[in-house]
Amino acid sequence: MDISVRRNAFGSQLDSFEWQVLFAGALTQVAFIRAPIVERVGQNVEVLATLEDGRIVAVRQGNLLATSFHPELTGEKSVHEYFLGMLAT
Repeated sequence: MDISVRRNAFGSQLDSFEWQVLFAGALTQVAFIRAPIVERVGQNVEVLATLEDGRIVAVRQGNLLATSFHPELTGEKSVHEYFLGMLAT
């Protein structure tokens, strides 16, 4: 994937938190645990989610999907449904 990330951008595991992000057009509750931030995206990379301050937290390039967060920890299904939709195409 044509991206650059900064590891542990929010701090240690003690600094973990839940937040809502707009993921592919849907407001989604997600968990950030020692989460990286995407600092650079290549020309063919689609940004799927950002924080309010513009930091990138989800991207897609072709059949690859990367997130800075753990959607499975909050019971949200929209990120998983998006991924399944990728498989169907």
